[in-house]
Amino acid sequence: MSRRLFWLLSAFYFFFFAIIGVYVIYMPKVLELTGYSSFQIGVVFAMSPLMRFIAPFFFLRRFSLSAKVYLAALGLSLVAGVLFYLTIHDFWLFLLPNIMLGIAFALILPYAETIALQTIGKERYGRARLWGSIGFILVALLLARLMGDTSNALHFLFFTILATALVGIWLVRYEQKSQQSHQNGGFSLLSHWKLWVSIFLMQVSFGPFYNFFTIYESEHGLDYTTISYLWTFGVICEIVMLYFQAPLMRRNLLTLIKFSTFVTIFRWLLVQFFPTNLPILYLAQSLHAFSFALYYSAAIAYLFEIYANKKLAQQFFGGISFGLGGFVGSILAGLFYGEYLFLYAAAVAALAYLFIAKAD
Repeated sequence: MSRRLFWLLSAFYFFFFAIIGVYVIYMPKVLELTGYSSFQIGVVFAMSPLMRFIAPFFFLRRFSLSAKVYLAALGLSLVAGVLFYLTIHDFWLFLLPNIMLGIAFALILPYAETIALQTIGKERYGRARLWGSIGFILVALLLARLMGDTSNALHFLFFTILATALVGIWLVRYEQKSQQSHQNGGFSLLSHWKLWVSIFLMQVSFGPFYNFFTIYESEHGLDYTTISYLWTFGVICEIVMLYFQAPLMRRNLLTLIKFSTFVTIFRWLLVQFFPTNLPILYLAQSLHAFSFALYYSAAIAYLFEIYANKKLAQQFFGGISFGLGGFVGSILAGLFYGEYLFLYAAAVAALAYLFIAKAD
């Protein structure tokens, strides 16, 4: 059963992060070609992270992330996939499927992450999760060749949502058999508030990278092919870390989070001071293995250890980091865009380190 579950989780991560690849890389361009203004595109793509932040608060008292809620979220994602076709030409109506997808993401991934950590363990987690990175990069490379017809992006989006739902349904049987599946317990953000503030700030520091790295480097004279190689190299380093991180995950997880946060400061400083030096830029991108892959794995595993309500801990990780942190990071990156953009990113990462250094 363990081997079957491992490959089931790997397939889930592959298709789920393929959704992210289509949604983040290509849907903004589809909307631009459809006639959306830059402001409208910004509003549309603010909906999902906002929902990921808001949704966990409803699970503090009123709801729990049960199998029924998870299956309902899978169904909600499918409805959203259909509505993307039907509403794309109306800005206000198009907000609806984006809101629905954000709510679904806030429930689907934490449920799967909890099962992964409960069953295959933190040591094997990385080798399953790396298939998500592979799915992300493969869909990016494949769809790039098919964007002559922008409707292909919608087709890919729906197919990856459908595949995620079909694979995701099978995960329920493993959650129901888990001895820890009903360990809900209490939950408090304040009991580890320094950790949560650091998680939020860490993701805010990624705002300049996710939203403006391509623009920043192109303005410094790098061509788009070179920039695409830098992006790809970063993802490859991420995959390598996820594959080989098992020995590290046996160490003190909080120490790994602190180390990865500190490395991120150094990474942003390299981009700031050497924006045209390719060897140093590749070095900076290689640090994605620590500042994203190792940080992500160590953070969710640490939250799994310190909280009894393990699903809600994963929900809030997604909500506070990729939700609120992603939303605020995008806005602030736009405000601070300029000559010292990645110096600002390094300063935010330094704040994240100051908080996590005092966490326990």
